[in-house]
Amino acid sequence: MKILMIGAHQDDNEFRVGGLAHKYVQMGYEVRFLSLCNGCGGHHIMTPAETTARRAKESAAVAKLLGIRYDVWEDMNDCTLMPTLENRRRLIRYIREFSPDLVISHRANDYHADHRAAGVLIQDASYMLIVPHECPDVPAMKKTPVILYYEDRFTDPDFRPDIVLDMDDEIDIKLQIAHLNVSQVYEWLPYTEEGVEVPEDEAERFEWLKGMNITADTTDEEVMAAPRGYAVRFAKTAARFRKELITRYGEERGSKVRYAEAFQLCPYGGTLTEELNQKLFGF
Repeated sequence: MKILMIGAHQDDNEFRVGGLAHKYVQMGYEVRFLSLCNGCGGHHIMTPAETTARRAKESAAVAKLLGIRYDVWEDMNDCTLMPTLENRRRLIRYIREFSPDLVISHRANDYHADHRAAGVLIQDASYMLIVPHECPDVPAMKKTPVILYYEDRFTDPDFRPDIVLDMDDEIDIKLQIAHLNVSQVYEWLPYTEEGVEVPEDEAERFEWLKGMNITADTTDEEVMAAPRGYAVRFAKTAARFRKELITRYGEERGSKVRYAEAFQLCPYGGTLTEELNQKLFGF
């Protein structure tokens, strides 16, 4: 199976689908990350050129950790992505050349203009992937891939958790991924939050990154009330969609899952047949 995760920025795939990406690599699937922007806007001290170079190194480290290919549209600056015909055709060509079975990306309703543009581009490209006379220089795909949306917290319309997956065995990898994105998690994002101070000591920084130690006895209410941290962030998905986890895994397992990743089916993607569902999510 071929899996393509498309983020507007270089932390979008990492934080939303890093655990599933690692699972797929372990299953022998071919996984790619694509960032539609080059990362130049994500810092308050470094220049755009310095930030782009720094983010490229961090993305390379993530790619090495996961064992994936990581592509970046290096000529697309942050905060400039638009759902233009030119960008749609660029994306159509990229997806066709890889020919994935599954694509995962943003919904079109989001706080960030780049995220919204990415979601629209995915939707606009979806049907065109099989139209031979559109971008005829790259052979059309025989069928549209299954398309999923990342989890988000926006409510117009609400995110619908069609697929919620246990990520308890991936939490160490997910936290390592976050830790590798130094310029984001320890520098830029804290700058955007008033009053946040990051420890300088390496071990203390990692504990700060997690936010809290989540155990089997930690309740969903405690997780949802916790203010920050990446362990908290990943645990909130499980707490938020506890009912769906129990439906998927049964009461005994589903009630104990601490960390999860959640996805919504895009209606413009291919059909998730029973056979594909088993190959993609039958673990």
